[in-house]
Amino acid sequence: MKLKIRALLCMTIVVLLLPATAFTQQEQETSKNSPYLQQFLERHPEADLDSDGILTRKEIYNWRNIKYLNTAITHSNIAYGEHPRQVLDFWQATSDTPTPLFVFIHGGGFRHGDKNRFPLDLLNLCLKSGISCASINYRLTHHAPYPVQMLDGARAIQFLRFRAEEWNIDPNRFAAGGNSAGSGISQWIGYHDDMADPKSDDPVARYSTRLCCVVPINMQSTYDPREIKKLIPGTAYKNSALLPFFARSAYWDWDTSKIDDELDALLRDASPINHLTADDPPVFLIHYEKNNKPGNIHHSNFGKHLKEAMDKLGIECVQHMDSDYESKQAEVADMVKFLKKQFGMLNEK
Repeated sequence: MKLKIRALLCMTIVVLLLPATAFTQQEQETSKNSPYLQQFLERHPEADLDSDGILTRKEIYNWRNIKYLNTAITHSNIAYGEHPRQVLDFWQATSDTPTPLFVFIHGGGFRHGDKNRFPLDLLNLCLKSGISCASINYRLTHHAPYPVQMLDGARAIQFLRFRAEEWNIDPNRFAAGGNSAGSGISQWIGYHDDMADPKSDDPVARYSTRLCCVVPINMQSTYDPREIKKLIPGTAYKNSALLPFFARSAYWDWDTSKIDDELDALLRDASPINHLTADDPPVFLIHYEKNNKPGNIHHSNFGKHLKEAMDKLGIECVQHMDSDYESKQAEVADMVKFLKKQFGMLNEK
């Protein structure tokens, strides 16, 4: 039975629906009213993409992505909530018909990181394959502890479905993945009961959070230190990111401090694997050999633990190490092939 902490979820996820054209305040700045943008324009006149002599934040985003990603962001820094961290970028794949969507969620121990960490080779191959992409920011643990990180990820999925018709996305073909903390958020959403609230006054909250598949990289299947201690040799269960994630002080000791019923429920609820049921989506997971050391929070034992659980439930779980591939390109190609399979984009023979 899946654990619920409804009161905490409801208190945390109260957000205001912004207008469809809303951007952050920074994005309203131009080189006419911002010394920074004026200096940027002087250094990089080529960033003025429409050659009107005025540089905007959006032009900088697009210019950087043309230069570094070889593709322009279709919509940048779009707010999906009211907090400054609740923003996302979106890349539209070229298509006359609605496209599937892959949502990337960055890592950083829930303490740092940014949506610009979307791996460029993965992004470009998805777009080339006809898969639109999004990359999200979310509130970090110095803003609030669990569950806001997971709730922000779920909210972003709902917001993207809310925009599906406008952005030429197929709302029935959504996937998510990410690195480390982002892998945990994407799994938590993927295995969690649908969080749609059809009766909500907020139209975004009425949309589904369910996914077609999940692609976690260097993942953790549980965030419960008691379980991590059993799975991973060494002191990975004492990783410093877990303290703020669960609102514990630096003096907290997972070996000696008392875990009351409330914290016990929180530890269990935060762990994606505890939400698994037989109707959950397929998973493609990968770990890196360099992390298979005692005490490493990205150890591949997390993947083995998840695969065992998914195999018992009859859910497809493809588990790999980076050493299984001859190159990074081959690894990324396999990920995208998996996405295309789950999206029904491969011709079945």
